[in-house]
Amino acid sequence: MSEERILNPQFQNRIMSAEEAAALVPAGAKIGVSGFTGAGYPKVVPAALAKRILDARISGGKFRVSLWTGASTAPELDSALAIVDGVEKRLPYQSDPVLRNKINEGSVEYTDIHLSHVAQLAAFGFLGKLDVAVIEVAGVTADGKLIPSSSVGNNPTWLALADKVILEVNSWQSAALEGMHDIYNVALPPERAPIPLVRATDRIGSPYLEVDPAKVVAVVKTHHPDRNSAFSPPDENSRKIAGHILEFFAHEVKQGRLPQNLLPLQSGVGNIANAVLSGLNEGPFGNLTSYTEVLQDGMLDMIKSGKLACASATAFSLSPGALEELNKDLARYSKNIILRPQEVSNHPEVIRRLGVIAMNGMIEADIYGNVNSTHIMGTKMMNGLGGSGDFARNAYLSIFMTPSQAKGGDISCIVPMASHVDHTEHDVQVLVTEQGLADLRGLSPKERARVVIENCAHPDFKPALKDYYKRAYAKSAGKHTPHLLEECLSWHLRYLDEGKMGG
Repeated sequence: MSEERILNPQFQNRIMSAEEAAALVPAGAKIGVSGFTGAGYPKVVPAALAKRILDARISGGKFRVSLWTGASTAPELDSALAIVDGVEKRLPYQSDPVLRNKINEGSVEYTDIHLSHVAQLAAFGFLGKLDVAVIEVAGVTADGKLIPSSSVGNNPTWLALADKVILEVNSWQSAALEGMHDIYNVALPPERAPIPLVRATDRIGSPYLEVDPAKVVAVVKTHHPDRNSAFSPPDENSRKIAGHILEFFAHEVKQGRLPQNLLPLQSGVGNIANAVLSGLNEGPFGNLTSYTEVLQDGMLDMIKSGKLACASATAFSLSPGALEELNKDLARYSKNIILRPQEVSNHPEVIRRLGVIAMNGMIEADIYGNVNSTHIMGTKMMNGLGGSGDFARNAYLSIFMTPSQAKGGDISCIVPMASHVDHTEHDVQVLVTEQGLADLRGLSPKERARVVIENCAHPDFKPALKDYYKRAYAKSAGKHTPHLLEECLSWHLRYLDEGKMGG
């Protein structure tokens, strides 16, 4: 790579190899790294640090670090450090299989945090002192400003708080990214003012990140692509779930509770989410907007078709094919895309003001509407809460969706009692499976139970759920939320013992 991406002489003087930069990270350091999904994460310094950690272990030393990110990253970061047992603690969200196994075996401490909370918790000093920031950028301007990469995440906070800053300047990232970002810094109490964002299309900040040049100890040149997994084509269940949601939107428009162009959309990552977006792209609604965390394949398709006027996010989360397409013609999309810090993209104040429609996946829901987004059988972490809680509690409409069963029919995703609760019944308005949609707004627990079982449970499990509820109502000491405490988690226990759920 030429030095065209690094135009400031002060930064040019700090150019060094990834190995030299990694040598500046002390053992035990708390490291804030860029990255949100497989976008904008550092590509080469983590690998060099992993080698250094491995060499220390071979020599009999102990070398581990704590990782703070925006959200999940990619194997070059999370896997590389987890494989060499180099991670002491990780926050706030991850999806790496190697790291997940380390968390579930107990060798890595993991703090699962609402994504909108991370920057302020760090700035408040609640997480301890940040030693090093390792941030990917697309370039450095002549006056020392940083052109953000394909994600923003918590980068402004890491740059402000860290004692040392290591920059990876990645020439693979399109130069057309310049100007796409909107970097707005949220002040700390008691000086915090309202965020002046009243439409998803608003720009309220700067296109650039800023850093004190005196803190920049290394600049590493790279030319490495982002890495996200390909999405599977929508299957029959995903299409049915999407159909139920689109029918619900049409009903809400007819009732006057939604405008014809709906309200700003938030969509979690995954095949079901992309199926919903695909359905919207083919549906009757136009001039749509999105205020979300990540821009996915389905949103890119909607921008191309003209259905989606604007997508506000903090990162891309695109399949390899969609990412290649975006980078080839990024200038075409730049007027429709805004990338913000996750402290703004996920901020409850803005979500409530805009009236966002939140659509997120789940692992399971119980008959009263409590949702488990994070834990398998109540104890094994899957990925983390992510931003689902930021949006669910503050959305105009809070929708959670999943197929009604998993593991080839051995697991019911509608259960008597959720084995772990991330979103209480108070934050869940709509549940959707391929079986149907349960509108829970304004219902009591008993009413919710009847609607959830009837509309969302798989036929193989519906009779047992009805039987459980009937017996719980008859025998429970309290009739408000009837439960058989000796039995409510027996479905999960039976699966662990016998490999299949059931009453």
